[in-house]
Amino acid sequence: MLWCIKSAQILFNLDLSFMGLVPLEVHGMLGILTAPLVHGSLEHIFNNTFAILILASFLYYGYPKSWWKVLSLVWVLSGIGVWLFARPATHIGASGLTHGLFFFLFVASIFRRDKSSVAIMMIAFLLYGGMTMTIFPREEGISFEYHFFGALAGVIAALIWRNSDPKPAEKRYEWESEDFDNDTEINFDEEWQIQDPSELDDKPRLH
Repeated sequence: MLWCIKSAQILFNLDLSFMGLVPLEVHGMLGILTAPLVHGSLEHIFNNTFAILILASFLYYGYPKSWWKVLSLVWVLSGIGVWLFARPATHIGASGLTHGLFFFLFVASIFRRDKSSVAIMMIAFLLYGGMTMTIFPREEGISFEYHFFGALAGVIAALIWRNSDPKPAEKRYEWESEDFDNDTEINFDEEWQIQDPSELDDKPRLH
């Protein structure tokens, strides 16, 4: 969808600025729903495309019951935050979504602590750990507000739905059970008996 919109914008020279989010402007409220669909340059949409594909796949795989609620909350809540508190400018791009997904995966894994969520978080952090710094002002032309409120929405979503998906069953081995420890006794005297030297024959022994 993102690339179809961008392709139409380039091919037909469309002005999609009306889809952007303009803080505290009534006509800018439309951007709460449409701003993540519009991008300013090919580099901008290229970077967001890979982040969305990877992080959304992690979200869908690790949290199959709550992924759509998380995505919806991050989409809407990040837009509302930007409309209320951001600088007077036209804010566009799906960076708020990518930051929201990343921070959801990060915070949810801290609370859940199961192998699946921790593994997903570690891979996501390896690829996009730099998002923890881009929520602060860095470059004038970048909407750090969308990054910040997307991250905040992801944290809120993690606090709400961190336990909506059941944890994967953990495999337990026989030696981990208490019954095995209490009931199983090893008789070392029977297992390792030392023969009397007089009972040994005179055959040569190899070492």
